[in-house]
Amino acid sequence: MPEVKFEVDVDSPPDEQPGANPFNRWHPDIPAVVEVDDGETARLEALDWTGGQITDNDDPNEVRDVDLNQVHYLAGPVHVNGAEPGDLLKVEFLDMGPLNGRSEFGFTGTFSQQNGGGFLTDHFPDAAKSIWDLDGYTVSSRHIPDVRYEGKIHPGLAGCAPSQELLEEWNEREQALIDKFEEDPSSIQNHPTGEEEPGVANPPTKDGALMGEMDPDAAEEAAEEGARTVPPREHGGNHDIKDLSIGSTVYFPVYVDGGKFGIGDFHASQGDGEVTFCGAIEMAAYIDCKFEVVKNGMEDHGVTHPIFEPGHRGPNFEDYVTFCGYSVTEDGEQHYIDSHTAYRRACLQAIDYLKKFGYTGQQALHILGTVPIEGRQSGVVDVPNACSTLALPTGAFEFDLSPGSLGNAEDRGDLVVTDDPLS
Repeated sequence: MPEVKFEVDVDSPPDEQPGANPFNRWHPDIPAVVEVDDGETARLEALDWTGGQITDNDDPNEVRDVDLNQVHYLAGPVHVNGAEPGDLLKVEFLDMGPLNGRSEFGFTGTFSQQNGGGFLTDHFPDAAKSIWDLDGYTVSSRHIPDVRYEGKIHPGLAGCAPSQELLEEWNEREQALIDKFEEDPSSIQNHPTGEEEPGVANPPTKDGALMGEMDPDAAEEAAEEGARTVPPREHGGNHDIKDLSIGSTVYFPVYVDGGKFGIGDFHASQGDGEVTFCGAIEMAAYIDCKFEVVKNGMEDHGVTHPIFEPGHRGPNFEDYVTFCGYSVTEDGEQHYIDSHTAYRRACLQAIDYLKKFGYTGQQALHILGTVPIEGRQSGVVDVPNACSTLALPTGAFEFDLSPGSLGNAEDRGDLVVTDDPLS
């Protein structure tokens, strides 16, 4: 086993960790707390993305009340000796898994419309929670019966620190989007409500910021411009790509000396799109990373965004039921080559299908967020309709999910769903 270079205590708050504290903002001045040589392998541990705000119980209000200003909590930063701006940092994910004996559960949440929302928040406006047991790489949930499968474990979030110039570019362009939305909410395509909540971007805030091991005075100033970890950007970030599993190799652009690599937001499994927002099986975890520097890699390889080679670890599903969606809203409004709307419709078709087997809509939504569904932009040239598809693996279910078994419904309970407004 490689040396544990970043260790966490799941029973301690994020800002009271036994070694170095994690960080939850992107800023070039956050100091590295781990140092590795070119070619070295290190084990890094990370808290779940909320820092322990959601626990193994049946209280959905924990999801409703999550402080989203705090997320995500990342291991690092890691200084890789020899890495310089313009290089690529080659990171191989050799192994990863739950923190056995310390945290062996995961959770999935539907966020309320008043707190984060989600891809289908207009259909599922209330907060809900499901808890998952982690048996090695196999997952199952007391809240979603008759679903058991090998998950596709992966980090949802990884990347290198931005330069000061890149950080300022992010803040300027995202603030411009916020300003546009405030001036005319209807001008923002695909916004779920067209109203003030949820917003279209998350500007810097000192609220909930954890700047690693920065000096407190410097940390407060840096937090005023530190980028939130919520979206993916040029440096990597919150991609939520389920195929970045064991054996994957990712090439990250380097913008500062040493790279200052961070990683976290681990998922025991996830479907393409992470459609419930807190849509994967979130968990605390470890990862073994091998770091290598590709000198002048950005120019030599024409890379300005991360690229990756997926690993080959399972699950290996063979049979699927596939649903199609098109660029027409639920209300019958025609959109032009809109893959976002098309994927929404495919998801809603799959949810309606699962309800025929006795699941509630919320259970079906969590199934699509956690089972390794295959989402595709299947057609983007045939005006006016894009075609998006969602393939649901039948092997994740302990009963026959084929269309020939439609109507074989039974009571499969429900998630825990809040019936209280946001506190």
